Amino acid sequence: MAKMTAKDLDVLTHVLTGEEMACKKARIYSNTLTDTALAEEMERIACAHEKRFTALYAILNGGKE
Repeated sequence: MAKMTAKDLDVLTHVLTGEEMACKKARIYSNTLTDTALAEEMERIACAHEKRFTALYAILNGGKE
C-alpha cells in the first residue's frame, strides 16, 4: 500500500468519526424504537456502519485488523 499523506490521514479520521457516530446513533435508535420492523432496520444499518468503520480502521493500521 502506498504511504498516506497527512491529508489522507485527516480525511480518513473524519470518515471514521462519522461512521462511528452513525453506528452509535443507529444502535441507540434500534434499542429505543417500539416498532419491531424499524428497530431491526436500524440494527441492520448500525451493523453496516460498523463494518465500514472496521474496514477503514484496518486501512489506517496498514491493513491489519
